[in-house]
Amino acid sequence: MNFAFTEEQEQLREFVRSFLEDKSSEAAVREQMDTEQGYDPAVWSQMAEQLGLQSLIIPEEHGGQGFSFVELGVVLEEMGRALLCAPFFSGVLATAALLNAGDDDAKAAHLPGIASGETVATLAFTEENGRWDEAGITMEATAAGDGHTLSGVKSFVIDGHIANLIIVAARTGAGVSLFAVAGDADGLTRESLSTMDQTRKQAKLTFDNTPATLIGTDGGGWDVMSTVLDLGAVALAAEQVGGAQFVLEMAVQYAKDRVQFGRPIGSFQAIKHKCADMLLEVESAKSAAYYGLWCAAEMNDELPSVASLAKSYCSEAYFHAAAENIQIHGGIGFTWEHPAHLYFKRAKSSELLFGDPAYHRELLAQRIGL
Repeated sequence: MNFAFTEEQEQLREFVRSFLEDKSSEAAVREQMDTEQGYDPAVWSQMAEQLGLQSLIIPEEHGGQGFSFVELGVVLEEMGRALLCAPFFSGVLATAALLNAGDDDAKAAHLPGIASGETVATLAFTEENGRWDEAGITMEATAAGDGHTLSGVKSFVIDGHIANLIIVAARTGAGVSLFAVAGDADGLTRESLSTMDQTRKQAKLTFDNTPATLIGTDGGGWDVMSTVLDLGAVALAAEQVGGAQFVLEMAVQYAKDRVQFGRPIGSFQAIKHKCADMLLEVESAKSAAYYGLWCAAEMNDELPSVASLAKSYCSEAYFHAAAENIQIHGGIGFTWEHPAHLYFKRAKSSELLFGDPAYHRELLAQRIGL
């Protein structure tokens, strides 16, 4: 295992960073987060056509490029750095579910559309109880003719208000199963939620005898979902590292530029300590996230424990760095006009996504037998 990225991976990083600096500037982020849909369709199309980002981890036989989770992590790190407003992360979750469900028909039906950017896909897992474990899934699926119907509510569905493909976890008599639901299906009601992080839209989805198509085996959904949640935690850790690195750079630059009492504030010991602590945590978070990406790419036995480790550490590192960035900026850091609060809100929402650090530390303890 080598934590150094290859020349091709670094080139991918450069291409994506250059693209996002142009398309996901602070002004663009503020503009899109205030819209109902939450993203720019033109930029979304460019991401697919010029960079092929939506097809990155999709196999070539389904219109993708067949890259690994390491390359995906490089892209997500840059997206976290730029606070990209786009339904990309939700698509990663849906793609992971389709790839791990073992259903060739479902892959052939849905992956090409996701790869081309035509299909905006998401995963509807969490319910109003806010739980991320198997017991939290209470939505019922009932057999109806050749398919099923779903009844119940899913909350906190990322990009659920605009997705035209929704992968839903629900219960049949055999247990937790996965289903594909069209965004315009009968009986489906979608409601955008007011969230602290306006750069990542979430929705409440209500299903009322909504037609759905089974993905994979009946009752085999939790085994798939357990893997998908681990992959999602690793992917989120990579995104968190990108945001943490950027707020560190923002804080250090301000400490150099801001002058008080005739000297840069970065020369004061208290500011030095804050920046040093941030650097240590961000670099440690990178190590955790990169190791998680390698485990995800290899799909080895360490993935579950490393996913929980990376999620818990990167969540706390990003939130601490975002909070310290505001403190170093002083009064200006608290204002709406400064971007520091955007990263702080993303850090807080990401900390809770897939379970907070305390949840993942407990999960890690269980997984390693403590």
